[in-house]
Amino acid sequence: RLPDDLHPATIVREVRTARESASVLVLLDLDLGAAGRGADRVRPLLAEGAQVLVVTGSGDECQLGSALAAGALGWVRKDLPFDDLVNAVAAAVAGRHVGDPGERRRLIDGWRRAEQQRRQRDEQVERLTGREREVLHALAIGERPEDIAAESVVSIGTVRTQIKSIFRKLGVSHQLAAAARAHDLQI
Repeated sequence: RLPDDLHPATIVREVRTARESASVLVLLDLDLGAAGRGADRVRPLLAEGAQVLVVTGSGDECQLGSALAAGALGWVRKDLPFDDLVNAVAAAVAGRHVGDPGERRRLIDGWRRAEQQRRQRDEQVERLTGREREVLHALAIGERPEDIAAESVVSIGTVRTQIKSIFRKLGVSHQLAAAARAHDLQI
C-alpha cells in the first residue's frame, strides 16, 4: 500500500520496483468500443505473461465476471479517487488480487450461470431444424398456423406436426410459451 501523501519520489520508487521485477501489468477496460469486449482479451494477455487489472466504468457484471474468471487480478472503477487507483495498481503489480473476495466470487458465479443459460439456449436452437426455426419465428410474430401453411404452400397438418416438434424440443406445451421462448432464444 502506498502512503497517503503519494510523494513523487514514492511513485518513482514504485515504478522502478515494478520495472525491475520485469512484470507487466495491463490496465484493461471492459468497453473497447469497436475493438470488442475487454473480457475477451484477458486470457491472451495472461498467455503472454502479463497480469491484468480491469479499470472500467462499465457496469456489465457478466463481462466483469468473465474477466475475473479468465484470471484478471481484480477490478476498480475509473471514477475512484486517484490515491485508491494507485493503491489498487500497486497491489496488482505485487500480484495480489484487488477487490472484495466475496464480490469477486459473486461476479464469477453470476457469469458462470449466464454462460450455462447461453449454452442451453444455443443447444435448444441447434436442436431445431431450419424449417422449425422459420415456423417458430412466424408464431412469435403472431402468425396463425393456417397462415404459415398458406405462405409455405404446405398442409396445415404439416405445420401442426412442425409445431408439435418445436414444442417437444423446447419443452413447452402451447404457442404462447413457444413464442416467449423464441424471444428468449432471439429467433
